[in-house]
Amino acid sequence: MNAFLHALAFFTRIPVPRLRPSESAWKKSVNWYPAVGIVIGLVLCGVHQAALYCFSPLLAAVLTLAVWVYVTGGLHLDGWMDLADGLGSSRPREQVLAIMKDSRVGAMGVLAAILLLLLKTASVAELSRTDWVLLLLVPFAARTHVLLSIRLWPYLSADKGIGKGISEGLSTGSIWLGYIVLTAAGWLIGGWAAVTAIVVSLLFALWFSRAVAGKLGGLNGDCYGAVIESGEAVMLLILAGSWWT
Repeated sequence: MNAFLHALAFFTRIPVPRLRPSESAWKKSVNWYPAVGIVIGLVLCGVHQAALYCFSPLLAAVLTLAVWVYVTGGLHLDGWMDLADGLGSSRPREQVLAIMKDSRVGAMGVLAAILLLLLKTASVAELSRTDWVLLLLVPFAARTHVLLSIRLWPYLSADKGIGKGISEGLSTGSIWLGYIVLTAAGWLIGGWAAVTAIVVSLLFALWFSRAVAGKLGGLNGDCYGAVIESGEAVMLLILAGSWWT
């Protein structure tokens, strides 16, 4: 439970009991990322459903995205922007990593954030009053996919960021459990549409991680955040597709 609270405290703004610093709990917290996704999903479902009763689907989607960014503290969105700035510079690897570490946001990062948020907002707006529960699966799936990114690709050895060392606490059992629960929940909530969205977002996350690691020689915390953000966007896009109707 201590590891779960560490994960929840770091990756969300949700209040938790005062925690004692613990390197062991921090490393083991990676196993609880899918559970944190479930908590975020529950919050989003409640906000979206409440907003739909008061406003139009588009405005409800905007409010849901605002809460989404607030609850996560914009942490993963920051990683998405940093990665966009670095890779968008078309510079050599060392300069790309230096750009990613720069606290200032460049034009490519701003454009990437705007496009991502627009895609998410439009996709959420497409979810009807009966489909809102599918939001539960989106942050859950993305934070399960990132476990594979952590396991399959090395952490950038020269990077001293917050993601260093978490792979040591990641267990294979947690990955299997995450996907078993995710797939079962997807089938119960959304049938083939939800399962298809989970699979497509998984394939995208693996391709994205492989492509980024190929350019940088590994992944870091910014890359993990980008995997989560892009995975959520892809899954929302699949769920909102007109082919299901």
